[in-house]
Amino acid sequence: MDVGEDADAHGSRATLARVAVGIALAAVWTAAALVLLRTEVPGELALPDLDPRAYFTAAFLERADHVRTVTRALFVGSTLVQLAVGGLMVWQARGTARALRLRGRYRTGLGLGVAVLAAVWVATLPFGAVRHWWGRRYGLSHQAYAAWLWDSLLGLAVRAVLVSLAVAGVLWLAGRFGRRWWIAAAPALAALAVVVILVQPLVIQPLFNRFEPLPDRALAAEVERIAAREGVAVDRVDVADASRRTTTANAYVAGIGPTKRVVFYDTALDGRFSRAELLSLAAHEVAHVARSHLWKGIVWFVLLAVPGLAVVALVTERRGGLRDPLNVPLALLVGYLFFLATLPLQNAVSRRYEAEADWLALTATRDPEAAIGLERGFVVTAIGDPDPPAWVRVALGTHPTAMQRIAMAEAFRRTRGG
Repeated sequence: MDVGEDADAHGSRATLARVAVGIALAAVWTAAALVLLRTEVPGELALPDLDPRAYFTAAFLERADHVRTVTRALFVGSTLVQLAVGGLMVWQARGTARALRLRGRYRTGLGLGVAVLAAVWVATLPFGAVRHWWGRRYGLSHQAYAAWLWDSLLGLAVRAVLVSLAVAGVLWLAGRFGRRWWIAAAPALAALAVVVILVQPLVIQPLFNRFEPLPDRALAAEVERIAAREGVAVDRVDVADASRRTTTANAYVAGIGPTKRVVFYDTALDGRFSRAELLSLAAHEVAHVARSHLWKGIVWFVLLAVPGLAVVALVTERRGGLRDPLNVPLALLVGYLFFLATLPLQNAVSRRYEAEADWLALTATRDPEAAIGLERGFVVTAIGDPDPPAWVRVALGTHPTAMQRIAMAEAFRRTRGG
């Protein structure tokens, strides 16, 4: 018997089995993604090609381009600094643990994880400060620098808690399952995401804003009627004191299940938007609930977490794996790189769901004029770029551009009336 040939045969079969499993998993991933990407926006809907100058003055467009050129440069600079600091922390992981006198596997891993967050926060703080100064200069914010710094520290504390939970869990799984820890980590992270979304309106958001029921009960009743028209029960319509920080207007849906609520910025209720525009805004947010976009987002999180965690495991295993807590900075850096690499996909999915919410809001209100007025108001109050460059749409665009959203409203008016 030729043992060498038999070993080669076993190795070939094992390789073929791994390839088959990989193909099957890729097929399941693709099928799930295709199902999640289904929306109710008509496939035959043709958006007109609109000129921003028909909706905004030339002076405003020039001003917005100037403002957004600076904020985009700050984003790029901050991202590069984060990568540089992450690389430095990987290089100096052992020295950092020694300097902080970290002992024990969990204490070392958690300490290094928080140290990475703190180092990145300190390094990018100047970019945030310049961005805040820029916003104050153009009237987008009137928050004092001390209050802005306190908010930034609160955000760092929240991230530190979440990262510490994730690191502790991964360290335990790596010790329990070895190099295959990432298989168990994906559903664990999904469960953590559900818990965070559930408690966010009760625990996290009150750290940054005060909330109260919408004082205009007639408007709240109209929002509830629109929600019922979309098949959604809205238990609470709240107002957040966003004006303590910003002059821009917005609304959002927070929570799931018993914590679900529609939240208006108080800046949206200061008279700059008509009642019809506010109802269009509420209909858009309710549509996210009607089409379970938050839940779909959790599924997308899992779909991306599985390959992301696999990449983290593959890279860290080359240095002993996450059984060694000194590899926590490397895991965080690889995770951030994976996040940046998949950001265009994440943004594309978000834009698709936002477009669906826009369409459902139009069908619920049958008021394209209000949708156009709302979008113009958002752009003007935020000094936004209604038609940004392609790279900005891909890298930063979580929503369709303002001109795309206005074009959808115009297309609705032509095809459905209103």
